[in-house]
Amino acid sequence: MSWIHELLAGGGVGLVAGLASGFTGTSPGGGLVIFSVLLLGAEQHVAQGTSLITQIPPTGLAGARRYWQSGNRSPLAWIAWIGLGFLVGGAGGGYAAAAVSDAALQWTYVVYLVALIAMLLLRSDRKDAGSEPGAQDELPWLPLLLIGTLAGFSSGFMGIGGGLAITVGLAAGLRVPQHQAQLVSLIFSVIPTNIPAASIYWSKGLMVGWSAILGILAGLWVGTDLGARAANGVSKAALRRAMIALVSLMALYMTYKALS
Repeated sequence: MSWIHELLAGGGVGLVAGLASGFTGTSPGGGLVIFSVLLLGAEQHVAQGTSLITQIPPTGLAGARRYWQSGNRSPLAWIAWIGLGFLVGGAGGGYAAAAVSDAALQWTYVVYLVALIAMLLLRSDRKDAGSEPGAQDELPWLPLLLIGTLAGFSSGFMGIGGGLAITVGLAAGLRVPQHQAQLVSLIFSVIPTNIPAASIYWSKGLMVGWSAILGILAGLWVGTDLGARAANGVSKAALRRAMIALVSLMALYMTYKALS
């Protein structure tokens, strides 16, 4: 594949992953892993390393700004506790991933996604604790730390950024309003908390070529902004349904890859 083709394919990977990230308020890692395999022909470890490395620059900034401009807020304490757990979990996940096979990573990915789908489906239909953006501003530190640790481990072990765990953990687990939970998740696509995990993949050369990396970064900038614009015009219920659909498609595709 020539560098021009890699650049264009990378741009497609970044654009699709960014659109999904901005709309569902998750990090783009899940889409990056899957579309790196699909469009760039990357092996599982390489796709995961590519995902983590391309999430180091603040490509989610435009998307987070859209949520912020719509009145959503995130208490600093939430960011601190989730971030602390993320750093610890990310390093552990990165080292663990290097020791297992592609097939093991793929099946772990499937189980993880199915668990997230179950959390979303089991969430009751009753209204969130507050209907207005920012209605939640105080949460106990231990659940936040645990969400961060799980998100960090999933980021390092599966290369997906951890945003799904943050959004689902806050929205389905702690009853945080959907748009607010998605803002918190996107903030972690701006803060480079995945550097410890990304450095492990980097040191082993587990990434695609630089032309594809540049294309992915450009696509992420554009896609995340467009997805966030769209998300702020729809209801919480619609966003939840979109997230369930996205995670289900990811789980089905990764099941297919693990079986093939």
